[in-house]
Amino acid sequence: MTATVPVRAELFSAERRATTIGIVMLISIIAFEAMGVGTAMPAVVADLGALSQYGWPFVAFMAAAVFGTVLVGRWCDRAGPRGALLATPLVFMIGLLLAGTAGAFAQLLAGRALQGLGAGGLGVAVYVLIAVVYPERARPAVFALTSSAWVLPTLIGPPVSGAVTEALSWHWVFLGLVPLVLVATLLVVPAVRRLGPPDAADLHPARPWLVPAAFGAAVGVAALSWAGENVSGTAAVVAAVALVVLVPALSRLLPGGVVRARRGVASVVLSRGMMAATFFTASSFLPLMLNGTHGWPLTLAGLPLISGALAWSAASAWQGRHPDLSRTVLLRIGFGLVATGVAGLLVVAPAWGAAWVAVPAWTIAGAGMGIGFSALSYLVLQQSAAGDVGFNTSAAQIADQLGTALMIGIGGALLSVLGTPPVALPVLLAVLVLLALAGTVVARRTAVPAA
Repeated sequence: MTATVPVRAELFSAERRATTIGIVMLISIIAFEAMGVGTAMPAVVADLGALSQYGWPFVAFMAAAVFGTVLVGRWCDRAGPRGALLATPLVFMIGLLLAGTAGAFAQLLAGRALQGLGAGGLGVAVYVLIAVVYPERARPAVFALTSSAWVLPTLIGPPVSGAVTEALSWHWVFLGLVPLVLVATLLVVPAVRRLGPPDAADLHPARPWLVPAAFGAAVGVAALSWAGENVSGTAAVVAAVALVVLVPALSRLLPGGVVRARRGVASVVLSRGMMAATFFTASSFLPLMLNGTHGWPLTLAGLPLISGALAWSAASAWQGRHPDLSRTVLLRIGFGLVATGVAGLLVVAPAWGAAWVAVPAWTIAGAGMGIGFSALSYLVLQQSAAGDVGFNTSAAQIADQLGTALMIGIGGALLSVLGTPPVALPVLLAVLVLLALAGTVVARRTAVPAA
């Protein structure tokens, strides 16, 4: 009887140690950029004289990330992750250099677009690398590490970015990450050099119209994000046009049967969109509840987000130590915890509410994400044929981005129609609780019966 190799040994064996460290570094750098740029952006646009266009650097990043996600997914399926793992960090680094040396708003937007293109593609390439390099039983632990890679950037990214901006310049928020990208890329090179293209038997027929569909999805998600941040009659028209563009695009970019929650990977992709939309939408409006409704200073209003991030990491680490548990069951538990946490915010949102409940509620929701998101990552790889890992991974990320953009837009519309956060946000939270509860039902369909 063959002894089971400890999971930690699988991750940090001589042949995988550099790869594991490199993956964690790459994810951490993406996370630092995501957490730090938002803090520095007011200084960036003020310096470049573009305060009226504050949202465009974020829109440019998001649109390019969607495009990169789709293209790199297909690239990995056709040629393996080797080329993508070298090209996407390079594109991201060029974006950092362009943004960090920007003296005009147009150059900043170009840099942000390249950062999004690289970050979106890199996320897919890393997942395909995990599928190729790590045995199935070790993958929960790998996903625990990728989750933990977000914790430190979440905690220190904003204050470090603020300190660098004030002491040096916002330029160094971008430029300071360039050497780290180089080091992380060099660490994954040994594993990448050993990778070859997929076997011919694993290749699936080319998917027609993929590039136009990717472009349509990028424009549609960006337009929905913009409409959610600029609620008006014009924004409503933009959102409607975005949906018209998105529907045919998504029919090309998502596995068949997502809307019907067909058993298998289609339900995994749908679950990813539902869970992300629930958690990240509530997270986006949580500071508004605490600061705008209850008068908490912004420093304190961020406490639930910190407790949620720590709980996410701890729960993800726990599931990584239990590789033999059913990931479908863990996904249902994750949805239940997220629903419980969001329901707790119903006590926070009204003017008469208890603001302190936000901390334990969001700790519970964060634990749900740590369990549920790791389960989703595992299920995507488990239920993907070798030639479809990139496509299904990119589909899951698109469902994540689209679901979040759509629900945040609905939240903005409710604020516009109902007027004040204490009135509008309880309605939004009730919708999100129902969405998470529906997720517990869809999660059942992520399990595929053994043949």
